[in-house]
Amino acid sequence: MSDIDATVLDRLFATVQSRKGADPESSYTAKLFTKGRAKIAQKVGEEAVESVIEAMRDDRDALASESADLLYHLLVLWADAGLKPDEVWAKLDARVGTSGIAEKASRPKD
Repeated sequence: MSDIDATVLDRLFATVQSRKGADPESSYTAKLFTKGRAKIAQKVGEEAVESVIEAMRDDRDALASESADLLYHLLVLWADAGLKPDEVWAKLDARVGTSGIAEKASRPKD
């Protein structure tokens, strides 16, 4: 991820966090927070499915739009769960240079 991309996501996360406790009548993000984590997680799932559909349709513009929606809703979920983007970036950074197969094999078995 480029620094510019991470900066955009960090700025969006700050905006999302600023909507906690805002008027749900004037902010979609505030409305999501009032509906609770289950609803927020549901929206993440819906946007993920819509992203997959657009990818399968080979519609790049629609995929970009749905991906933006997915990232936004994921950031709302992180904010609701108290997870900071830096925690996710650190997980990604720790995986750089590691084979995906090796990384997955290193995870604890359930």
